[in-house]
Amino acid sequence: MKYTLIALIFTLFISCKQDDAVVTPTETIDYVAKNDQEIVDYVAKNKLTATKTDSGLYYIINEPGTGKQPTASSNVTVAYKGYFTNGSVFDQSDASGISFGLNQVIKGWTEGIPYFKEGGSGVLLVPAHLGYGNNATGPIPGGSVILFDVKLIKVN
Repeated sequence: MKYTLIALIFTLFISCKQDDAVVTPTETIDYVAKNDQEIVDYVAKNKLTATKTDSGLYYIINEPGTGKQPTASSNVTVAYKGYFTNGSVFDQSDASGISFGLNQVIKGWTEGIPYFKEGGSGVLLVPAHLGYGNNATGPIPGGSVILFDVKLIKVN
């Protein structure tokens, strides 16, 4: 009986200790600094001149355009090519572009497309927190820097 009581107390002690253990969820990686360095390295390697916004978006204006300038809530038609810093293309439109509301796309586009006027073109260098975040989306791994060659065809 004495040994049974000791075994029972020991079992209770172990099970209580396990209940007290803190289980931490899988940590979310903060890609902000990592993405910023990746973009800075890409810009330097390719001898580009990019402007960085307060949010962390980088953009390059190749042609500013001469037509209407959209706002963050405009509906626009844009031709684009999406790729990674290693040059691998993950998506692109045809030359006629696609139309959408700028309030319906990733934050990097909502912020970046209004830097162009109709007819303008350039590159948006989008860190993960302005793109798809830490979550994988289709062919885009979580935490990825994504680049877009864009041409603003029309503000609809």
